[in-house]
Amino acid sequence: MPGPRLALILLVGALAAFADPRAAGAQCRLCEAPDLTVPEGAERPPLEVTIDTDLDFDRLLLATTGSGTARLAPDGTRLASGAIASIGGRAVVARVLVHGAPGRAVSVDLPARVEMIGMKGGMLIIERLISDLPDDPKLDSNGELAFRIGGELSLDGEADGEYRGSLPVAVDYL
Repeated sequence: MPGPRLALILLVGALAAFADPRAAGAQCRLCEAPDLTVPEGAERPPLEVTIDTDLDFDRLLLATTGSGTARLAPDGTRLASGAIASIGGRAVVARVLVHGAPGRAVSVDLPARVEMIGMKGGMLIIERLISDLPDDPKLDSNGELAFRIGGELSLDGEADGEYRGSLPVAVDYL
């Protein structure tokens, strides 16, 4: 019976060729981290920036007239000082979503301050924006980056009313 034995040896040899990752010609996803770099000159998808939630200090309760500061940290922690006694319970940090080329490093520019104009003509200023961005922001393997933004709002004098402003977020590939 030399015929069947020879066929079995050829079958085992063929299976061994398919089991060798080098012979397969594809990247082994379990062996090492995939290469996510984009070759120089290759097309990259445009970055898409979406504001998932707006920065909202809700209502500020004033204890006295004068100046004060309301701080809303990226994790939602609220701190009031000076003439501001408390920050409303529905205060919300901004949540920003970025979509683009997987694994790419990006630069994120936030304004130094944001001016908010009141319905009655007054103005409040968010003196400092605070985010939970990592030092070197990078899109993940799905091409996504999410971060939150809070800030410090300064109040001086009469500030009754509703205030609105724009918080521009600029994102670009590095």
